[in-house]
This record gives sequence, structure tokens and C-alpha cells, in this order.
Amino acid sequence: MPVIEASFRSSADRRSATDRAHVGDIVGALGTVSSHDTAPRGSLRRRLVTLAVVMGPGLIVMAGDNDAGGLSVYAQAGQVHGMKLLWILVLLAPVLMVNQEMAMRLGAVTGAGHARLIVERFGRLWGAFSLGDLLVVNLLTIVTEFIGVTLALGYFGVSRYLAVPIAAVVLLAATGTGSFRRWERVMYLLIAANLLLVPLVVLTHSRIGVGAGVARGLVPGLPAGSGALLLVIALVGTTVAPWQLFFQQSNVVDKRITARWLHYERVDTAIGALVVLLGAGAVMVIASGLHGVGPVFRDAGTVAAGLKLISGSAAGALFAIVLFNASILGAAAVTLSSAYAIGDFAGVKHSLHRRWRDAPLFHGVYAAGVLVGAGIVLIPGVPLGVITTAVQALAGLLLPSASVFLLLLCNDPDVLGPWTNPRWLNMIGVVVVTALVVLSGTLTVTTLFPKADPRLVGSLIGCAGVVALVLWGAALWAARRQPVAEAQTPWQRAIWTMPAVERIGPPRRSSVRTIGLVVLRGYLMTAGMLLVVKAIELANG
Repeated sequence: MPVIEASFRSSADRRSATDRAHVGDIVGALGTVSSHDTAPRGSLRRRLVTLAVVMGPGLIVMAGDNDAGGLSVYAQAGQVHGMKLLWILVLLAPVLMVNQEMAMRLGAVTGAGHARLIVERFGRLWGAFSLGDLLVVNLLTIVTEFIGVTLALGYFGVSRYLAVPIAAVVLLAATGTGSFRRWERVMYLLIAANLLLVPLVVLTHSRIGVGAGVARGLVPGLPAGSGALLLVIALVGTTVAPWQLFFQQSNVVDKRITARWLHYERVDTAIGALVVLLGAGAVMVIASGLHGVGPVFRDAGTVAAGLKLISGSAAGALFAIVLFNASILGAAAVTLSSAYAIGDFAGVKHSLHRRWRDAPLFHGVYAAGVLVGAGIVLIPGVPLGVITTAVQALAGLLLPSASVFLLLLCNDPDVLGPWTNPRWLNMIGVVVVTALVVLSGTLTVTTLFPKADPRLVGSLIGCAGVVALVLWGAALWAARRQPVAEAQTPWQRAIWTMPAVERIGPPRRSSVRTIGLVVLRGYLMTAGMLLVVKAIELANG
């Protein structure tokens, strides 16, 4: 029995009769798995070959997370605080994996993008809110990617008026070919370039004392200073960002991965999570060599200059190359998540398998994101370092909203059927959302009352968060799922797919859920405005 290609069920991306013959084929940079290939993967070799083909969305979304903004924030944490914040990366590892596993499961089982499901299950108003959050953060994130380009090539003496157009052309060329396979191969080349971090660590390790520093950095603690909390939230926002949910879910659909291949995609996501956290830790360790001895941190460019001064010109050049590579990879993934989301919301064709003439809105949104981001960076006098940190913090503030929608969708039996979240996963999701709200609440209060002790405020809000956590967790635990036609065999479960979203009945109305979403929306808007105030304060010294 052939595997059904889920994405064809959605009217958002109807394919021609020619396309339908191969609509279920998984197309990867390293090969293809036919929709008619239903043979078991008994041998290790066969499993590894299948993993190589299925692999892509998880690795790319995670590697793209170590973008220019991410490198800048990790480098700032390392240069300003040494390795004292390494423990945050360890805590973020399960958060990253849990969020992305839910997103990729939604894509594989439903064949619909994240924005499309929010619109269909919560209405166009909430879909518009969710899309608006994404587009604002994504546009600002793209700006940080071009900031990274100017800093990286500026290290080699290239003018930003030349560097930015070069990067824009590369980004447009990578996506406009109409070939998913070619696009994925370009992404793999960019990911491979991140291996330059290895010789960079070797060049700088003699000044760092890596073993003892890492051991101290794994002990939880918040450094003193008014900007420490903002930096912590920026670390959260750059490591677990809302765009990742939209990107991976849509990219899984675009690659034509279905529920049958979920364990391979889970391995793909786990490998990607390991790559992103090792890369983030490496950057923090490298920059910690400048702690107390390098130039004052302004942006990632000062890190490259500091490494040149302290560890030699090769170290500075390698960091600049890694920064440029990360900027291009991040810009490609972030901009693509916007194009996918708008295509979902508008209900039009949106796929890397299509050329400009077949999906003009999809490619037009991508091109517009690249060109607008490039144009903003060329404005004179832009405070590059503050913008980069503030954008990552904004992503951290808005993440609870995205995570709430994700949790609700993963508990909707009409959407996921036998693939809905188990209770233990719901409990982890509730803990994650509560922790994020506590962090953003602490930032909000300390912005309103600058003399307040962040540790005391965080403790009080944390206590309130624990109470909310217990109540919300108890509600989720006690909730009974609607009856679902459970699959009779593992094979039937593996090929279970959501019916076309247009055919699913409306979700059950819940006044409690609506009130909760309204309160969360109002709080996040307030917190976002106060974040802008905090960023302006830092920009003014």
C-alpha cells in the first residue's frame, strides 16, 4: 500500500496531473524514496540510506538557528560573562527538541503548514495575530542577518554597500530555481561550513582554560547587571525562536514526509539539536577568551577584531567567515518561513518545487523580505549591536504565544488522530510555556521599576508561575480526548493522515481558552513595548 502524500490533500498547493504521479516521493539532496516503496528497513545500511534521504528539515532549521543574531548573542554572553551562561544552553536542549518534534509531527501527519492549521482551527483573527507576530520578528531577524553580513565582510575591508547586494543575490539565487533538491544541497554546503568552528576553538583554547571554565559555566546562576536578564531572554529567543516552528512544519510538508517516516525525522531533529547546541557552546567558549581582556563588546564585528588581537589574524578571519556563512544560512531559513506562512494564510501555491511563474506570491514574499531587510541595514547610523540583542529578546517574548498554539494543535484529535500528544509531553510543554512567561514577566517588571532586584522579582513571579503551572497542568491531565478511530495495526497508524482541513468540523468552542488567549495576547503586547523601552535605554548607554 503506497504512502499517501499528505500535502496534496490541502487546497493550498494543488498539483498538476504530471506532479501527482510522484507526489508521494520524498525528494532529498542525497536521493529519493518512492511513494511506492513500502518495504521494511530491516538492515542497518537500508535504515541509514533512508535517514540520509529523509534528513533535512530538522538539521536545516536547527543549523539556521545559529544565525548572525545567534552568533552575536552567544559571543556577547561569552565575552561579557565568560562561560557563566553555558548552563542555559543545557536547559534549552529539551525545550528545543520538544517544540520542534511537535511541529514536525504536525507537518508529517496533517500535510498542512503551521499558519494554515491555526487559521482553520482558531479562526482568521488568531491566524492573523500569529502571522503578524511572525512577520514582525522575521523581518527584524532578517535585518540582523544582513548586519552580520556587513560585519563579516567588513572585517576584510568590503564596504557594506557592496557586501549587502552580494548577499541578497546569493539568497535570491538559492531559492528561485524551482528545485527543492538544489535548494537543500546549498543548505547542506552552508551547514558544512560551520565546521570551521573546530579549528577556531583550537586556535583560541590556550587562552581560555576550557575544562574548568565549562565546569563552572554549567552551574546555574544569573550574573549581576541591568542587561543580564535581557541577555538571558535573548539567549532563549535566539535558541528557540517562533520562526523555527513555522519553517520545519512547512518544510516537512514540502519535502513530502509523511507519518510513516516520523522516526527518521525525529533522528534528523535530534541531530540538528545537537549541532546547534554544540555550535552555540563553541561560540560562547571562543568569545570567553576575550572576557576581561578584549575590546568592549558592541557587535559580532568587535569579537572578530578582538580574536585577531588576542589569538592572531587566522582566528579573526575564521570567525568572520563563520559569521558570514551563518548570516546567509539564517536569512535563507527565516525568510523562507515567512513565505511559507503567508502562502498558508492566503491559501495559494507555496513550495520550493515551484518556480516563480507557478508560485508568484511565495517567491515574491521571499524576495521582498530579502530586499527590505537589506535596505534597512544600509540606513546610516543604525545601532547594530543593540538591534541584534533586542530582536532575539523579542523572539523570546513572543515564543509563549507560538508554543500555546502548538500545544493546543497537538492535542486536537481531529487534527492528529492517534498522533496527539501523550500526557507526559503536555506536562513538559506546560513547564516550557510557564518558564518563558516567568522570564518575560521579570523583564517587564524590572523595566517598569528599574531599581527592583531581578532575582527577587523573578522568584516572586516564579512562585505565581508554579501555581499557574499546577492548575493548567491539572486541567490538561484531567481533560479527556474526544473519541478517535484508533489505528488497528502499526501500519495503519503509520499511514493515518488528517482529512483535508476543509472537511474537518469546527473545533469545540471554549470560553476559558479564548479568555486565556486574549490575556496572553494583551500581556505579550505590553511586554513587547517595554522591551523596546529597555533596548532604547541600552542604546543610550
